[in-house]
Amino acid sequence: MFTLFYRNSRLLILTIVLIAVWGISSYFTLPRLEDPELVSRSAVVTTFFPGADAERVEALVTEKIEDKLTEIEEIDSYESTSRTGSSIIQIDLQDTVSKQEVDSVWTRVRNKVDEVEVELPDNIVEPELEAVKVKAYALIAGLTWKQDNKPNYGILRRQAEVFKERLEAISGTEEVEIFGDPEEEIIVEINPEALASYNLTVRDLSQQISLSDSKVSAGQLREKDNNLLIKVAGELETLARIRQIPINFGSQGQFVTLQNIATVRKGIREPATELALLNGHPGVAIAVHVQSGTRLDLWSEVAEKKIAEFKSELPTSISLPIIFAQSNYVTERLNSLILNLLLGAGLVFAVTVIMMGLKSALIVSSALPLSVFMVFGCMNWLNIPLHQMSITGLIVALGILIDNAIVMVDEVQNELRKGVKPLTAINLSIKNLAIPLLSSTLTTVLAFLPIALLPGSTGEFVGTIAITVIIAVCCSLFISLTIIPTFSAKLHRDSDTNKDNQKDKKQNQSWLQKGIFIPILNRLYRRTVKFTVAKPVLSIFLALLIPIIGFIQAGSLEQQFFPAADRDQLQIEFELTSSVSLEKTQNLIKEIRKEIIDNPEVEEVHWLLGSNIPSFYYNLTGGKEQQANYAQALVQLNSLTSTSITNKLQTQLDKNFPSARIIVRQLEQGPPFAAPIEMRIYGSNIETLQSLGEQVRQTLVQIKDVTHTRASLDEIQPQIEVQLDEEQARLAGLNRTTIAQQLDNTLEGSVGGSILEGNEELPVRVRLGNQERGNLSQITSLDLLANSQNNQRNNPLAAVPLSSLGKIELKPELAQITHYNGQRVNTIQGFLNAGTLPAEILSKFQTKLEDFKSSLPPNYRFEFGGEEEQRNDAIGGLVSTVGVLIILMIATLVLSLGSFQLAGVIVIVAVASFGLGLFSIWLFGYPFGFNPIIGSVGLIGVAVNDSIVVLSAISNHPIAKTGNPKAIQKVVLHSTRHVLTTTLTTAIGFVPLLLSGGEFWPPLAVAIAGGVVGATLLALYFVPAAYYLISRFGKKRFSASKIVVHSQN
Repeated sequence: MFTLFYRNSRLLILTIVLIAVWGISSYFTLPRLEDPELVSRSAVVTTFFPGADAERVEALVTEKIEDKLTEIEEIDSYESTSRTGSSIIQIDLQDTVSKQEVDSVWTRVRNKVDEVEVELPDNIVEPELEAVKVKAYALIAGLTWKQDNKPNYGILRRQAEVFKERLEAISGTEEVEIFGDPEEEIIVEINPEALASYNLTVRDLSQQISLSDSKVSAGQLREKDNNLLIKVAGELETLARIRQIPINFGSQGQFVTLQNIATVRKGIREPATELALLNGHPGVAIAVHVQSGTRLDLWSEVAEKKIAEFKSELPTSISLPIIFAQSNYVTERLNSLILNLLLGAGLVFAVTVIMMGLKSALIVSSALPLSVFMVFGCMNWLNIPLHQMSITGLIVALGILIDNAIVMVDEVQNELRKGVKPLTAINLSIKNLAIPLLSSTLTTVLAFLPIALLPGSTGEFVGTIAITVIIAVCCSLFISLTIIPTFSAKLHRDSDTNKDNQKDKKQNQSWLQKGIFIPILNRLYRRTVKFTVAKPVLSIFLALLIPIIGFIQAGSLEQQFFPAADRDQLQIEFELTSSVSLEKTQNLIKEIRKEIIDNPEVEEVHWLLGSNIPSFYYNLTGGKEQQANYAQALVQLNSLTSTSITNKLQTQLDKNFPSARIIVRQLEQGPPFAAPIEMRIYGSNIETLQSLGEQVRQTLVQIKDVTHTRASLDEIQPQIEVQLDEEQARLAGLNRTTIAQQLDNTLEGSVGGSILEGNEELPVRVRLGNQERGNLSQITSLDLLANSQNNQRNNPLAAVPLSSLGKIELKPELAQITHYNGQRVNTIQGFLNAGTLPAEILSKFQTKLEDFKSSLPPNYRFEFGGEEEQRNDAIGGLVSTVGVLIILMIATLVLSLGSFQLAGVIVIVAVASFGLGLFSIWLFGYPFGFNPIIGSVGLIGVAVNDSIVVLSAISNHPIAKTGNPKAIQKVVLHSTRHVLTTTLTTAIGFVPLLLSGGEFWPPLAVAIAGGVVGATLLALYFVPAAYYLISRFGKKRFSASKIVVHSQN
């Protein structure tokens, strides 16, 4: 079977062509992404409760929804914020919920939320559940107002809707959203005195407007032959039509037109819930998600044409800037990685030429493109896109791919030198190497499998590295057992089978033909191998010394989860006290923008006020909605982000805008978290939680490199409270509920009817004018009317000013109440200077909290979140599968080597190789982040391969397997060239990652490359010494048993 390709050259050629076509076609059809897509395991339930304070929202809305959420077992945690007028609950599912199960779980959650709606107050806005997409928008464009006059948001909105429709028409578009849209409406501004003179409330007026809007069914005429719809003419279509609506008042059936008691106009909703300031200009942002599986580069080409076409149609007052185009980053990232892949392949080929000669190098290196083509084909089959993780997996596998080929080529050459025929040489080589190569491949697969099986967002982020490596080494094994021995036999059959001329030819060959050979180093190396067998105990100690140092130094390594991203962008979060208006936020943001843009490193600054900016990076998630005191910015730099510009901006903004909390943050790799340092304090009493939280916050803020702190229960907002004289209110035919409803309708507005403009419905809102509702004295003088059922309603004297019914006081109120998993919690967050490791700050923070722990009241507790929690969860997920896989790895070794003792030698090598990875990380001064962890785990499978080959060679040699020192030495010397070659090719394959710069890939490359180099010493020195001791111990035990048996006889 294994000689089939040698015997049938046409089949060999067709197979190679098939692999090449499969790989190349797959490469051009694979989707292109910058980063892996993460499954949406988070969602937000938003419920608006107009006029309710935080405590009422907590009791009447949040807790009832939370009780229902406990019935969904797939929910891992939920965090709620009850604030004035709204309840926001963020739900996170368990990491074990797969991509296929997520939609059904969210459907069940939505059903539970629908069930609880009947228990909620009548005047709430229906709870809305929205899954949080953990991926960046493919395109963010803006429509900005270029003129100096006040922006016409009506024109901007209509152009945005047209632009949205154009983008939705592009094949591959998933959804298009508009941000910074202030929303238009028809505003009916009342004259409160005139309205009161007609004994009408705002609610009465909005109901009469609604009754004049005939957008309801009027039935059908059903004849024998026809069915005709009946329509009542007169629906609201224009402002003039609304102004002419007759308003009924009094008990005598009197009427007055609406325009006599109110002003009707079209405008944006005031105050707006969100606004956009794009590079200093007011506007709206349009963001596009593309479907999974779409080639982003091809979609972007079509989108660019649509944008150019739409630009030409825009009026001169509007411009269309591109704020963010993900395709530019995808192309740049993939081109860089592909270049690294080609560079690595070139370096691997160069090393192979130096070590084995040109002819052998050509044979060995042919495994590279063939394996890569097969990997692309398998990625296409498994729906794995091209992104930084999958391509990096190929780079990691680069040197490993040809390990099997190197060993196979070396073995076939050795058989041919013995004078055997090519067919026999192929059969003997495969017979000798099939089990060792399969064993080494399986150990590599099992070593990377925990990373591939890692659950949750962390697994989805880094797991593709391991999956690609596993696919690559399996493809390499297939190539090495089929095509490579055929190539080797065909190319070496003439030069290596002539015994008479072999010796002369070998002496006359240059290094380019046979590989480099340095006699002085060869003699020195022979002595060290001889010493290894002569002094096995000392050799074992020396071989294990560096791994032991690595384990010792591991305790001193700085901890990190994922480093900052190498990106020419920053994000800024801005926050004022919760009572601040959007107008004040906007004015301050304009000043901040001027401060930022004056820095030469900054090109553009784009702000979204009132909510989160559209996600321009895969792990930026939302959560902020309709918060007038909040804004977020995308800062575009003219070069890759650095800690210096981040810290410079942070210092500058803190100094010049002390009234605001402004947090400048680099973009970070890995799953999202709210803050690098986070501590949750649980308890029942809000005042106690506030006091404890303030103690913790004051402790945290004193630590160097902590820039800002935030406590979820620390904010107090002023509130106007009406202290009613209930007797007076009852005498006036009013009660607390009626008064609250009339005030809410008058100030915030009551909607009645709508106008259709195209496919958009504009509500008609009746309310007090901006000037009146922004003046407290005007509000206190508002006339309130008795219930319509009350006979006092038709009395002209029934209108009672608010001020006559009680006192108006300004009182402090808690801005929000937070829960975590249904319990009241005060969450304290800390934000750090760029370049500061959170683990280092957390360690100092925990040290300072020793006294705080002992002073906690009964039934109060705390725990840490932030980066620490994410890191522990990720490592826990990684370790969860390790136990089973270690047993499988040991079983593979025992079955392939046929000995528990020999398997034990490889297990020691595996453990020692992990120590070598730790030593490399410590030596190069990198923190012990998650990338070095997965590098060290993957290193185990790679590092034992050479040891397995050497151990198999010794145990299969007829003399060496008996423990003969000279024979063991001879086998080790014979194995040295391909051991060194595989080591150097593996290590050299990581050079592109080492040279790529940044903080993300070099630690992983150092861990694996350094460990592989160190593992060579284990293969060439530890393994033969350990085998010699095992064989000698076995002989002594056998001799002792013979003596015992002889004495018994």
